[in-house]
Amino acid sequence: MASAPGVSQILNSGSLKQEDVKKVASNYVDFFDESKGFTEKERKENYETVVNSYYDLATDFYEYGWGQSFHFATNYKGEPYKQAIARHEHYLALRLQLQKGDQVLDCGCGVGGPAREIARFSGANVTGINNNAYQVKRAAKHTADQGLTSQVKVIKGNFMAIPDEPSTYDAVYAIEATCHAPDKYGIYSEIFRVLKPGKMFAAYEWCMTDKYDPTNEKHKAIKLGIEEGDGIPDLATTKHVVEVLKEVGFEVLDARDLAHESEVPWYSPLDGSWNLSNIRATRVGRFFTHIMVNVLETLRLAPAGTVRTHDFLIKASESLVEGGKLDVFTPMYSALI
Repeated sequence: MASAPGVSQILNSGSLKQEDVKKVASNYVDFFDESKGFTEKERKENYETVVNSYYDLATDFYEYGWGQSFHFATNYKGEPYKQAIARHEHYLALRLQLQKGDQVLDCGCGVGGPAREIARFSGANVTGINNNAYQVKRAAKHTADQGLTSQVKVIKGNFMAIPDEPSTYDAVYAIEATCHAPDKYGIYSEIFRVLKPGKMFAAYEWCMTDKYDPTNEKHKAIKLGIEEGDGIPDLATTKHVVEVLKEVGFEVLDARDLAHESEVPWYSPLDGSWNLSNIRATRVGRFFTHIMVNVLETLRLAPAGTVRTHDFLIKASESLVEGGKLDVFTPMYSALI
């Protein structure tokens, strides 16, 4: 099985030339700095640059801290972290009623962790689409290492213009990915187009909840912190998601926030002080990783920009936890269409 990147790969910036890390990190952060003239409108117009810059910088940190599935999960008391992640993926497959041989699209597939798990669990053939070349490369390696190349493939492409004919897929799903789209109508329209008539789409969406107040400065800071820390042009509200799904032509069979059904808060892996099954993602793990990258960048053993990259990932973690505690943000607004 392919392993997660080690410290050496992170420090060597597997997705970028070392001399480019500082520039890419600086340009990325500037996209969220309105004092420099960048606005939400410009982030949406340049979403491919925003998202690709983010994942060029963050992918190895993600794999190092989270493994191959870049998402949260509902969690039960005493349930191991990796088991919760797999169950969250299995639940989606069951809701879609996937069968052996089904042709399924994973919209925004990361390095393919969920695609491989869902393919093994259901017997379906899963195609992942991802616009980040480095993640596509990592996905191909993991898939080959796990012997799943006959069942899972990942293509490089823009999910705002899916390179498939209409009515291609028996099912489509998106796990915490379509938040990167510049507009919901565009992404949901594409999904509607490539889905066979009468078939289903299921998603876990990152959303601001109905408790979010756009006039509340704390709420606004949390929203911007999540957007900057996670490469998102603009987070939609749960209400907007449902409205656009219906506008596109979907019949919304179910839409609810699974965060309210989790015995253990979804943000616990980020907030916990000690978690042996996922220590690198916890506050303790982030603290020691930050010390490490600071020292190594100072000694020029890590490229300039590594610390700045880790800084915005820490900001993301803190904003996610705050948003979860105030219930103004959810990473698992579950829609079945």
